[in-house]
Amino acid sequence: MSKFKSILYTAGITGVALTIGGCASSGERPDSDLQSAESSLQQAVAADARKFEPVLLNNAQNKVADAKNLIEQEQYTEAERLLEQASVDAQLAGARADTAKARQAVEEINQNIESMRNQINQDQ
Repeated sequence: MSKFKSILYTAGITGVALTIGGCASSGERPDSDLQSAESSLQQAVAADARKFEPVLLNNAQNKVADAKNLIEQEQYTEAERLLEQASVDAQLAGARADTAKARQAVEEINQNIESMRNQINQDQ
């Protein structure tokens, strides 16, 4: 029984060491996260986020730039975290830009409706 406990103890220590080592390692290059973040940025720019959400878009762009620097320094875990944040920020900027454009369109339609009502009332 003592031999079994010794093996179990060794396996447990090895598992803990591997877990700690895995957390401390820099991981793999987050190339797919970089592509995803850059794609989200392009979509946000296409949605006119530069006009409607420039601060959020700039934050996303800055995070991508910082992540690229971290990748060069082989700090992949931190770079991956920044890239995920950048992707979310860019998607949010794009969504907010789309919302702002939709609101503008609704306002224009409402103004046109009001203008048509006024013309109808004048004609009567």
